Amino acid sequence: MAALGGRGRAAAERLLRRGPPPGLGPGPRRYRYKEKWAATASRIPPTRLALHHFDMNYSLQLKELWPSVRAGLLCEQKYGALLNNFCPLDHITQELELLNATDFVSEACKKAQRSQGSAAAEETGRGEESRSQEGFGEGRTVMQAETMTEAKMSPPRHASISSNIKCYTFPRGDITRFRPARPDILGLLNYYLMDAASLLPVLALNVQPDDFVLDLCAAPGGKTLALLQTGACGHLAANDISICRTKRLRQILYNYIPTEIREVVSVTSYDGRDWEQLGGGTFHKVLVDVPCTTDRHSVMEEDNNIFHKRRTKERQMLPMLQLQLLMAGILATKPGGKVVYSTCSLSPLQNEHVIERAVEIAETQFNISVHVEDLSHFRTLFQDTFSFFSDCRLGELVLPHLTANFGPMYFCKLCRV
Repeated sequence: MAALGGRGRAAAERLLRRGPPPGLGPGPRRYRYKEKWAATASRIPPTRLALHHFDMNYSLQLKELWPSVRAGLLCEQKYGALLNNFCPLDHITQELELLNATDFVSEACKKAQRSQGSAAAEETGRGEESRSQEGFGEGRTVMQAETMTEAKMSPPRHASISSNIKCYTFPRGDITRFRPARPDILGLLNYYLMDAASLLPVLALNVQPDDFVLDLCAAPGGKTLALLQTGACGHLAANDISICRTKRLRQILYNYIPTEIREVVSVTSYDGRDWEQLGGGTFHKVLVDVPCTTDRHSVMEEDNNIFHKRRTKERQMLPMLQLQLLMAGILATKPGGKVVYSTCSLSPLQNEHVIERAVEIAETQFNISVHVEDLSHFRTLFQDTFSFFSDCRLGELVLPHLTANFGPMYFCKLCRV
């Protein structure tokens, strides 16, 4: 550089500042900020994967109903306020009724009583009419056959409803939100906000006084709390495999249930599939609210989404897990006891197919006879609050709908003979 003249040195400096001609110098030094291509490549969010999966499957299952159900899943969920019977309720019921909320359980009980009364009156009238036709044997036989058919088609509509459970909801089309619950003078919260359809499995279980009850997959605790509101549990075993979720369950019990009532509850963190080894054949009633695809959560939330690619195997194994849990519930039940199976999924693979397989396995491998109970009267009793799927082969299915955006909630009742 020193040997160059002034003009040559200036030219050389300009050349060095510009860098080498294209194609002659070293390439870009990528290794300094090497990117992890697998981590930065565009991903499909699990919510979109879930919606695509549901579009492919539920459109075939629900047909023309799917567009409205899909819209409901993608909109804000509607809630009910489960009243805490261990708090003074007069003030809170007045406040909720002023907001135009109604107790959908008590309304269903009133409807059941009216229906039962009118059916009894009609049957009495038919009996009198048939007696007046003593001389006409054929007419009497036809009338008796019609009465028997009517009785078979109209199951007792009051037997499965606990009037002790009180849950307020806003009317169809009303999207008013409930305010947060407040503590009473003892520090207990006055109501618990939950999907009101989640109460239907508890109502179907129909807990009777002094029943020993097992909630096999109890966390986060809404259904456990509802079971305690019946005031009928002689003992309640609340189990969930997740220790962190049972901590939340204990907190809910602490926030809502007095100490002396909590003494009838035992909270455990066992694998529910092994419950038969821990306490087989000991419970009058068993609730099996299994892990599922949680359809609404799957299309709305990225966190803890089972449609995440790393959870593909877990999702595929869900029906097997659900079957194992249901079998454990059946084996934990006394002869004559009842089991209610429930999910928050629309999938037949997680609903009816699990029921069918469990009934078959109970018969062939354990020599236990299990029959599915008819819950179709729930459709009549609760049709003002929920939208039901009329073509469900076994059990009942609540469909999300924009005017009544509860669910999805599937529930089916089994009796161990």
